[in-house]
Amino acid sequence: MAQTALNPKAPTPALDWKKWIGVTPFFLFAILFLVLPSMRLIVGSFTNSDGQFTFANIFQLFQEQAILDAYWLSIRISAATAIGGGIFGFLLAYSVTVGGLPKPLRSALITFSGVASNFAGVPLAFAFIATLGRTGFVTALIKNLFGVNLYQQTDFDLYSFWGLSLTYMYFQFPLMVLIMAPALDGLKREWREAAENLGASTGQYWLRVAFPVLLPSILGSMILLFGNAFGAYATAYALTGGRLGIITIQIGAQIRGDVLHNPGLGYAMAMGMVVVMTISLIGYSWLQKKSERWLR
Repeated sequence: MAQTALNPKAPTPALDWKKWIGVTPFFLFAILFLVLPSMRLIVGSFTNSDGQFTFANIFQLFQEQAILDAYWLSIRISAATAIGGGIFGFLLAYSVTVGGLPKPLRSALITFSGVASNFAGVPLAFAFIATLGRTGFVTALIKNLFGVNLYQQTDFDLYSFWGLSLTYMYFQFPLMVLIMAPALDGLKREWREAAENLGASTGQYWLRVAFPVLLPSILGSMILLFGNAFGAYATAYALTGGRLGIITIQIGAQIRGDVLHNPGLGYAMAMGMVVVMTISLIGYSWLQKKSERWLR
């Protein structure tokens, strides 16, 4: 270092490529499954069926009412599951961490949350159909024990907006637990002791100290849940069979061409999803930076 500073012409140290071998699979994975597909979306969004450049696909996003309705339906489902999963997940994370549950039970809940947050797609849809479908186990159990037919005597329908939202909640609230548990563990004991020494009750401590500190983490986690539900496809398609026209199912129909066929419009719709997801990630990153000031 001293020789380089005294002699500007001294050769710079050679780059050790061995240090980059470990991250090579990551870069390959990112290029193959993130960069190249994104470039394909961008090119396809501005290409017509003849391979010529066009803005028609982008303009059609704002002209087709069915597309706008699909975006709005996906946003409503994502918002409902993000809020519901966020509240329920936060309460469960509180019980696991601050609530003082026994360590074996805490380990079991954290393990379950790690598994359940990744349990989605066709298996999850089948599990809910077998449980709460028209001939599902719980449906039959409620009918036999209480004489109530969920599908005939109530407004419940597993294949509707609220049914799909309930299914999404299965992997939403465990994800909230995994995100919020470290944030709750990051609350310093000294803060609570200081508040109690100043005469604050438990409610006042949470209202005036803990909750304001955790609020950026809670909101950021809900945004992450929103993006998680907004991009879901396999669960909704396997559960409803396309009965609910959320945006991911509409994109699949456009590209596959089973009913509709306009790949360029499908790519443009996917680009719209990328924009929504990008906004969500920016909001999440901003809120995480605000929470890290206190919880690091």
